[in-house]
Amino acid sequence: MQDFKDKKIFLTGHTGFKGAWLTFILHRMGAEVMGYSLEPNTNPSLFEVLQGAKLCHSVIGDIRDTEHLHRCMASFQPDIVFHLAAQPIVRTSYKIPAETFEVNAIGTANVLDGIRLLEKPCVGVMITTDKVYQNNETGQAYKEDDRFGGYDPYSASKACAELVIDSYRKSFFNPADYEQHHKAIASARAGNVIGGGDWAADRLVPDIVRALSKGEAIQIRNPKAVRPWQHVLEPLSGYILLAQRLLEDPIRYAEGFNFGPNPADTLTVEEMTQMATEIWGEGTFVFPKLINQPHEAGLLSLDISKAEKVLGWRPHLNARKALEMTLEWYKAFYSNPAAINELTAKQIRQFDKV
Repeated sequence: MQDFKDKKIFLTGHTGFKGAWLTFILHRMGAEVMGYSLEPNTNPSLFEVLQGAKLCHSVIGDIRDTEHLHRCMASFQPDIVFHLAAQPIVRTSYKIPAETFEVNAIGTANVLDGIRLLEKPCVGVMITTDKVYQNNETGQAYKEDDRFGGYDPYSASKACAELVIDSYRKSFFNPADYEQHHKAIASARAGNVIGGGDWAADRLVPDIVRALSKGEAIQIRNPKAVRPWQHVLEPLSGYILLAQRLLEDPIRYAEGFNFGPNPADTLTVEEMTQMATEIWGEGTFVFPKLINQPHEAGLLSLDISKAEKVLGWRPHLNARKALEMTLEWYKAFYSNPAAINELTAKQIRQFDKV
């Protein structure tokens, strides 16, 4: 991964799963990080497990609190902004649809406004999702210029966020006018991410680990759903590389990019669960009859050729290796939590060598 020594990085969502991993990585790279996020919402919390408050200037705040957010950004004067803060769960978006739109779309606009108000050069990597694309369930891998859309509130809110990003890029951060504003923003769209330390509800691997650690049968909600599975270090390496490219050439790279696995690693939920029980060494799974369940996409796949050709990024791990690393992390945590920082650093070093 690239070197960000002495760079000032403002990171929203730092107390979340991906945010905690990214905070850990950026600290190791020598960056000065200010994190801005709500309190951790899982127990255990990866941010707390990794002692994230010691790795950054941690600010507890809501991206909908515009005045507080902008005051923090202005006081910190970042060189780079990574925007990860979001309401990230599809099923939760059915329970709080308006809040999901507010956090994911308006929250993104608030962060972009914070960048706009900075009186210094800055680049921003705005994190969305593979679910921003209008999913017609045709089996095609979606490219960056495909139509945005969304069936469920989460997907639609992230598609809205992409439209917000595009509007700010054209209206305030237009690459053609870079010498006037000295800002550059890009969006990053990743698929289903797995890795140690995710304890969120309604996510496959955390559900699997909870069941296996208790000796219970794994409840599989959508066994035939197909997802682009990837280890958390894959998209994070893409976000970091994209930020580095923006610093090098803010005009060329101010675009959207997909970060996903190779096509062979787009697997069904059932295939991933079967693989997990094999790696864990035991476990069973069942398919409960679910009635009146909210709609979730059956097939999602990303075309990553642009990131490969333009950025020089590529996936390092196949689905099995990603799952092996993930389950290794959880087993280590449950057996010796005091050593988990060491294992996390070890996995990052191993990933960088692949």
